[in-house]
Amino acid sequence: RRKPFVFEVRDLWPDLPKAMGVIRNPIMLTAMSFLEWASYRSAHRMIGLAPGIVDGIARRGVAREKIALIPNGCDLGLFSTAEAPWRPEGVGEEDLMAVFAGTHGIANGLDAVLDAAVELQHRGRSDIKIVLIGQGKLKASLQQRAEKENLKNVIFHVPVEKNRLAGLLAAADLGLQILADVPAFYYGTSPNKFFDYIAAGLAVLNNYPGWLAEIIQNNYCGFAVPPRDPIAFADALEKASADRTALRVMGKNSLQLAKNEFDREIQAERF
Repeated sequence: RRKPFVFEVRDLWPDLPKAMGVIRNPIMLTAMSFLEWASYRSAHRMIGLAPGIVDGIARRGVAREKIALIPNGCDLGLFSTAEAPWRPEGVGEEDLMAVFAGTHGIANGLDAVLDAAVELQHRGRSDIKIVLIGQGKLKASLQQRAEKENLKNVIFHVPVEKNRLAGLLAAADLGLQILADVPAFYYGTSPNKFFDYIAAGLAVLNNYPGWLAEIIQNNYCGFAVPPRDPIAFADALEKASADRTALRVMGKNSLQLAKNEFDREIQAERF
């Protein structure tokens, strides 16, 4: 219709579902690939939410000058000024509280968190609590596993609205940025939860390589551990618990990063 068309790509399709094995039908994948190509070619400008998404768009023949990298942003007004901090039942005031806030689905790979919880329990670290807040396809099976293995250091919580979530993050010590070990995720995702964590001034523990792990390491705002490594995951949680001063420094660095690079107002200007 000859209208300006700006296409924002939040995930590369069909690359991600193909990499995860969620869609295998070659006819469906071919049709999706054609729709992807046609959408890209007809857009006047493209926005990618992560470096790998920008690269994926460019591989389909779109000129780089037509593509802008604009990741998700930080709602500093909500998360950096949260009122009424709270902790769920079962988490003591002196416990290290690590929070995962998001979908409990296939892509999130939350068994990695339970693997680390098993390791911590073997070490007798009852003072480190992991809170999983949200909903999703695999939540019930994760709860069943935690119950079967008697994981007293894992607390499941129902989803809450954003203001209440801001209060939870204000009382937390660490944010968990967790994804399944799928190479397509390394540079091809822009998870909202990461930006919520840093907006809340939280240090972040990330369990897969890629652009977010690099940001965390370069800005000293958390921990980046290898995927499928519960020992390294547990080690990072113990390190966070042992040095709360360093953890607070990481949190301050997170908030500064949020303000300097990912403030929604800055992102809106780029948009």
